[in-house]
Amino acid sequence: MSDFLQVTVQGIAAGSKYALVALGFVVIFKATGVINFAQGGFVLFGAYLAYNVGTTWGLPFVFAVVLAMVGGAIIGATVERVALRPMIGQPPFAAIMITIGVLFVLEQIVTSIWGFDTLNLGDPWGNDRIAAGDVTIAVRNLWSVGLAGAALLAFFLFFRYSNTGVAMRATALDPEAALAQGISPGRVYTLAWAVSGAVAALAGVTLASGSGQLSPGIGYVALAAFPAIILGGLDSPAGAVLGGLLIGVSQALTARYLADWSWLGTNFHTVMPYVLMVLILLVRPYGLFGTREVQRV
Repeated sequence: MSDFLQVTVQGIAAGSKYALVALGFVVIFKATGVINFAQGGFVLFGAYLAYNVGTTWGLPFVFAVVLAMVGGAIIGATVERVALRPMIGQPPFAAIMITIGVLFVLEQIVTSIWGFDTLNLGDPWGNDRIAAGDVTIAVRNLWSVGLAGAALLAFFLFFRYSNTGVAMRATALDPEAALAQGISPGRVYTLAWAVSGAVAALAGVTLASGSGQLSPGIGYVALAAFPAIILGGLDSPAGAVLGGLLIGVSQALTARYLADWSWLGTNFHTVMPYVLMVLILLVRPYGLFGTREVQRV
Protein backbone atom coordinates (compact mmCIF):
# COMPACT_ATOMS: atom_id res chain seq x y z
CA MET A 1 0.00 0.00 0.00
CA SER A 2 2.82 2.42 0.81
CA ASP A 3 4.28 1.87 -2.65
CA PHE A 4 0.89 2.63 -4.24
CA LEU A 5 0.54 5.82 -2.21
CA GLN A 6 4.08 6.90 -3.08
CA VAL A 7 3.44 6.43 -6.81
CA THR A 8 0.09 8.21 -6.53
CA VAL A 9 1.70 11.23 -4.84
CA GLN A 10 4.28 11.41 -7.61
CA GLY A 11 1.49 11.21 -10.18
CA ILE A 12 -0.41 14.06 -8.49
CA ALA A 13 2.73 16.21 -8.57
CA ALA A 14 3.20 15.56 -12.30
CA GLY A 15 -0.51 16.07 -12.92
CA SER A 16 -0.44 19.47 -11.27
CA LYS A 17 2.08 20.59 -13.88
CA TYR A 18 -0.16 19.27 -16.65
CA ALA A 19 -3.02 21.15 -15.00
CA LEU A 20 -1.18 24.47 -15.30
CA VAL A 21 -0.66 23.85 -19.01
CA ALA A 22 -4.30 22.83 -19.42
CA LEU A 23 -5.51 26.02 -17.72
CA GLY A 24 -3.82 28.01 -20.47
CA PHE A 25 -5.81 26.07 -23.07
CA VAL A 26 -9.05 26.62 -21.17
CA VAL A 27 -8.79 30.38 -20.68
CA ILE A 28 -8.40 30.95 -24.44
CA PHE A 29 -11.15 28.51 -25.41
CA LYS A 30 -13.47 29.94 -22.75
CA ALA A 31 -13.03 33.46 -24.11
CA THR A 32 -12.59 32.90 -27.85
CA GLY A 33 -13.73 29.37 -28.69
CA VAL A 34 -10.31 28.61 -30.24
CA ILE A 35 -8.13 25.66 -29.25
CA ASN A 36 -4.61 27.10 -28.96
CA PHE A 37 -2.11 24.52 -30.19
CA ALA A 38 0.64 27.11 -29.67
CA GLN A 39 0.35 26.64 -25.90
CA GLY A 40 3.38 24.33 -25.90
CA GLY A 41 5.38 27.13 -27.50
CA PHE A 42 4.27 29.53 -24.78
CA VAL A 43 5.38 27.01 -22.14
CA LEU A 44 8.76 26.67 -23.83
CA PHE A 45 9.31 30.40 -24.32
CA GLY A 46 8.31 31.23 -20.76
CA ALA A 47 10.72 28.69 -19.28
CA TYR A 48 13.63 30.04 -21.32
CA LEU A 49 12.73 33.60 -20.36
CA ALA A 50 12.94 32.59 -16.70
CA TYR A 51 16.34 30.98 -17.35
CA ASN A 52 17.60 34.11 -19.10
CA VAL A 53 16.43 36.43 -16.34
CA GLY A 54 17.77 34.24 -13.54
CA THR A 55 21.09 33.22 -15.09
CA THR A 56 22.07 36.01 -17.46
CA TRP A 57 20.73 38.88 -15.38
CA GLY A 58 21.46 37.19 -12.07
CA LEU A 59 18.10 38.00 -10.47
CA PRO A 60 16.58 35.82 -7.71
CA PHE A 61 14.40 32.92 -8.78
CA VAL A 62 11.14 34.57 -7.68
CA PHE A 63 11.83 37.66 -9.78
CA ALA A 64 12.79 35.46 -12.71
CA VAL A 65 9.43 33.69 -12.52
CA VAL A 66 7.46 36.94 -12.25
CA LEU A 67 9.29 38.57 -15.16
CA ALA A 68 8.90 35.39 -17.23
CA MET A 69 5.14 35.52 -16.62
CA VAL A 70 5.09 39.18 -17.68
CA GLY A 71 7.07 38.29 -20.79
CA GLY A 72 4.75 35.36 -21.50
CA ALA A 73 1.74 37.67 -21.22
CA ILE A 74 3.32 40.10 -23.70
CA ILE A 75 4.07 37.28 -26.14
CA GLY A 76 0.52 35.96 -25.86
CA ALA A 77 -1.03 39.37 -26.41
CA THR A 78 1.29 40.03 -29.37
CA VAL A 79 0.38 36.73 -31.02
CA GLU A 80 -3.30 37.56 -30.68
CA ARG A 81 -2.94 41.04 -32.11
CA VAL A 82 -0.67 40.09 -35.02
CA ALA A 83 -1.75 36.58 -36.00
CA LEU A 84 -5.22 35.93 -34.58
CA ARG A 85 -6.96 39.32 -34.74
CA PRO A 86 -7.22 39.24 -38.58
CA MET A 87 -8.94 35.85 -38.28
CA ILE A 88 -11.98 37.20 -36.40
CA GLY A 89 -15.09 36.14 -38.27
CA GLN A 90 -13.28 33.35 -40.10
CA PRO A 91 -14.00 29.64 -39.51
CA PRO A 92 -12.47 28.30 -36.25
CA PHE A 93 -10.44 25.79 -38.24
CA ALA A 94 -8.46 28.63 -39.84
CA ALA A 95 -7.57 30.10 -36.44
CA ILE A 96 -6.52 26.67 -35.17
CA MET A 97 -4.16 26.25 -38.12
CA ILE A 98 -2.68 29.67 -37.33
CA THR A 99 -1.90 28.53 -33.77
CA ILE A 100 -0.08 25.47 -35.14
CA GLY A 101 2.05 27.75 -37.27
CA VAL A 102 2.75 29.99 -34.25
CA LEU A 103 3.94 26.91 -32.35
CA PHE A 104 6.57 26.14 -34.98
CA VAL A 105 7.68 29.78 -35.10
CA LEU A 106 8.14 29.97 -31.31
CA GLU A 107 10.09 26.70 -31.26
CA GLN A 108 12.40 28.01 -33.99
CA ILE A 109 12.94 31.30 -32.16
CA VAL A 110 13.81 29.51 -28.90
CA THR A 111 16.34 27.16 -30.50
CA SER A 112 17.88 30.01 -32.51
CA ILE A 113 18.47 32.06 -29.36
CA TRP A 114 19.30 29.43 -26.74
CA GLY A 115 20.28 26.39 -28.82
CA PHE A 116 19.49 22.74 -28.19
CA ASP A 117 21.69 22.07 -25.16
CA THR A 118 20.15 21.09 -21.84
CA LEU A 119 20.29 23.99 -19.39
CA ASN A 120 19.93 24.23 -15.62
CA LEU A 121 17.08 26.52 -14.64
CA GLY A 122 17.81 26.11 -10.96
CA ASP A 123 15.82 24.70 -8.06
CA PRO A 124 14.99 27.00 -5.16
CA TRP A 125 13.35 24.14 -3.26
CA GLY A 126 16.35 21.82 -3.31
CA ASN A 127 15.97 18.16 -2.39
CA ASP A 128 14.05 18.72 0.84
CA ARG A 129 11.45 16.08 1.60
CA ILE A 130 8.63 15.66 4.07
CA ALA A 131 7.74 12.27 5.53
CA ALA A 132 4.06 11.39 5.95
CA GLY A 133 4.08 7.89 7.39
CA ASP A 134 5.70 5.60 4.85
CA VAL A 135 5.32 8.17 2.08
CA THR A 136 7.94 10.82 1.37
CA ILE A 137 6.91 13.98 -0.47
CA ALA A 138 9.39 16.29 -2.16
CA VAL A 139 8.92 19.94 -1.24
CA ARG A 140 9.09 20.90 -4.91
CA ASN A 141 6.08 18.65 -5.56
CA LEU A 142 4.13 20.39 -2.82
CA TRP A 143 4.89 23.69 -4.51
CA SER A 144 3.68 22.34 -7.86
CA VAL A 145 0.40 21.19 -6.32
CA GLY A 146 0.04 24.47 -4.42
CA LEU A 147 0.61 26.56 -7.54
CA ALA A 148 -1.97 24.57 -9.49
CA GLY A 149 -4.48 25.00 -6.65
CA ALA A 150 -3.78 28.73 -6.39
CA ALA A 151 -4.17 29.16 -10.15
CA LEU A 152 -7.50 27.29 -10.08
CA LEU A 153 -8.77 29.48 -7.23
CA ALA A 154 -7.67 32.62 -9.06
CA PHE A 155 -9.44 31.50 -12.23
CA PHE A 156 -12.62 30.71 -10.33
CA LEU A 157 -12.71 34.08 -8.59
CA PHE A 158 -11.80 35.89 -11.81
CA PHE A 159 -14.48 34.30 -14.01
CA ARG A 160 -17.13 34.26 -11.32
CA TYR A 161 -16.87 37.64 -9.64
CA SER A 162 -14.84 40.09 -11.75
CA ASN A 163 -16.44 42.26 -14.43
CA THR A 164 -13.67 41.31 -16.84
CA GLY A 165 -14.24 37.60 -16.25
CA VAL A 166 -17.97 37.97 -16.87
CA ALA A 167 -17.18 39.96 -20.02
CA MET A 168 -14.93 37.14 -21.25
CA ARG A 169 -17.68 34.58 -20.70
CA ALA A 170 -20.24 36.79 -22.43
CA THR A 171 -17.95 37.38 -25.41
CA ALA A 172 -17.35 33.66 -25.86
CA LEU A 173 -21.09 32.98 -25.71
CA ASP A 174 -22.20 35.70 -28.15
CA PRO A 175 -19.67 38.32 -29.36
CA GLU A 176 -22.30 40.45 -31.10
CA ALA A 177 -24.53 40.63 -28.03
CA ALA A 178 -21.49 41.42 -25.86
CA LEU A 179 -20.51 44.23 -28.25
CA ALA A 180 -24.04 45.63 -28.02
CA GLN A 181 -23.59 45.83 -24.25
CA GLY A 182 -20.41 47.87 -24.60
CA ILE A 183 -17.94 45.00 -24.24
CA SER A 184 -14.97 45.12 -26.59
CA PRO A 185 -14.36 41.59 -27.93
CA GLY A 186 -10.89 42.64 -29.13
CA ARG A 187 -9.78 43.61 -25.64
CA VAL A 188 -11.24 40.42 -24.22
CA TYR A 189 -9.37 38.29 -26.75
CA THR A 190 -6.09 40.10 -26.08
CA LEU A 191 -6.50 39.67 -22.32
CA ALA A 192 -7.29 35.97 -22.68
CA TRP A 193 -4.14 35.34 -24.70
CA ALA A 194 -2.07 37.40 -22.27
CA VAL A 195 -3.35 35.40 -19.30
CA SER A 196 -2.70 32.17 -21.17
CA GLY A 197 0.88 33.23 -21.91
CA ALA A 198 1.51 34.10 -18.26
CA VAL A 199 0.12 30.76 -17.01
CA ALA A 200 2.17 28.92 -19.63
CA ALA A 201 5.35 30.60 -18.38
CA LEU A 202 4.55 29.48 -14.83
CA ALA A 203 3.94 25.94 -16.09
CA GLY A 204 7.23 25.98 -17.98
CA VAL A 205 9.14 26.97 -14.84
CA THR A 206 7.59 24.14 -12.79
CA LEU A 207 8.44 21.65 -15.54
CA ALA A 208 12.04 22.76 -16.09
CA SER A 209 13.20 23.57 -12.56
CA GLY A 210 15.16 21.07 -10.52
CA SER A 211 15.79 17.64 -11.99
CA GLY A 212 13.45 18.34 -14.91
CA GLN A 213 16.13 20.45 -16.63
CA LEU A 214 15.45 22.88 -19.45
CA SER A 215 15.48 21.74 -23.06
CA PRO A 216 13.40 22.43 -26.18
CA GLY A 217 11.56 19.16 -25.57
CA ILE A 218 9.48 20.52 -22.68
CA GLY A 219 7.19 22.22 -25.18
CA TYR A 220 5.82 18.81 -26.08
CA VAL A 221 4.30 18.51 -22.62
CA ALA A 222 1.31 20.30 -24.12
CA LEU A 223 0.60 17.12 -26.05
CA ALA A 224 0.33 15.28 -22.73
CA ALA A 225 -1.78 18.07 -21.23
CA PHE A 226 -4.19 18.12 -24.16
CA PRO A 227 -6.09 15.01 -22.99
CA ALA A 228 -6.51 16.77 -19.64
CA ILE A 229 -8.66 19.55 -21.10
CA ILE A 230 -10.67 17.04 -23.13
CA LEU A 231 -11.27 14.91 -20.03
CA GLY A 232 -12.26 17.85 -17.85
CA GLY A 233 -14.13 19.85 -20.48
CA LEU A 234 -12.75 22.48 -22.81
CA ASP A 235 -14.41 25.37 -20.99
CA SER A 236 -13.91 24.29 -17.38
CA PRO A 237 -10.88 25.44 -15.30
CA ALA A 238 -11.83 22.96 -12.56
CA GLY A 239 -12.07 20.24 -15.19
CA ALA A 240 -8.61 21.17 -16.50
CA VAL A 241 -7.09 20.71 -13.04
CA LEU A 242 -8.92 17.44 -12.41
CA GLY A 243 -8.04 16.20 -15.88
CA GLY A 244 -4.38 17.05 -15.32
CA LEU A 245 -4.34 15.16 -12.04
CA LEU A 246 -6.02 12.12 -13.63
CA ILE A 247 -3.48 12.13 -16.46
CA GLY A 248 -0.53 12.41 -14.07
CA VAL A 249 -1.76 9.64 -11.76
CA SER A 250 -2.66 7.32 -14.64
CA GLN A 251 0.79 7.76 -16.17
CA ALA A 252 2.57 7.12 -12.86
CA LEU A 253 0.52 4.01 -12.02
CA THR A 254 0.88 2.61 -15.54
CA ALA A 255 4.64 3.13 -15.53
CA ARG A 256 4.92 1.42 -12.14
CA TYR A 257 2.56 -1.53 -12.41
CA LEU A 258 2.19 -2.26 -16.14
CA ALA A 259 5.83 -1.87 -17.17
CA ASP A 260 6.29 -5.67 -17.22
CA TRP A 261 3.36 -6.26 -19.55
CA SER A 262 5.50 -6.61 -22.65
CA TRP A 263 2.51 -7.11 -24.95
CA LEU A 264 1.57 -3.47 -24.33
CA GLY A 265 4.89 -2.35 -25.77
CA THR A 266 7.49 -0.06 -24.26
CA ASN A 267 6.55 3.30 -22.73
CA PHE A 268 2.85 2.49 -22.74
CA HIS A 269 2.42 5.02 -19.93
CA THR A 270 2.82 7.81 -22.51
CA VAL A 271 -0.21 6.46 -24.36
CA MET A 272 -2.35 5.86 -21.29
CA PRO A 273 -3.70 9.45 -21.10
CA TYR A 274 -5.22 9.07 -24.57
CA VAL A 275 -6.70 5.69 -23.68
CA LEU A 276 -8.29 7.26 -20.60
CA MET A 277 -9.51 10.18 -22.69
CA VAL A 278 -11.27 7.91 -25.18
CA LEU A 279 -12.91 5.85 -22.43
CA ILE A 280 -14.30 8.92 -20.65
CA LEU A 281 -15.49 10.58 -23.86
CA LEU A 282 -17.45 7.45 -24.73
CA VAL A 283 -19.48 8.06 -21.56
CA ARG A 284 -19.37 11.87 -21.34
CA PRO A 285 -18.73 13.42 -24.80
CA TYR A 286 -18.41 16.93 -23.30
CA GLY A 287 -15.90 15.90 -20.64
CA LEU A 288 -16.38 15.61 -16.91
CA PHE A 289 -17.25 19.29 -16.38
CA GLY A 290 -17.74 20.54 -19.92
CA THR A 291 -20.82 22.56 -20.86
CA ARG A 292 -23.33 20.49 -22.78
CA GLU A 293 -24.49 22.24 -25.93
CA VAL A 294 -28.19 22.02 -26.67
CA GLN A 295 -29.34 22.80 -30.18
CA ARG A 296 -32.94 23.26 -31.28
CA VAL A 297 -33.89 21.52 -34.50
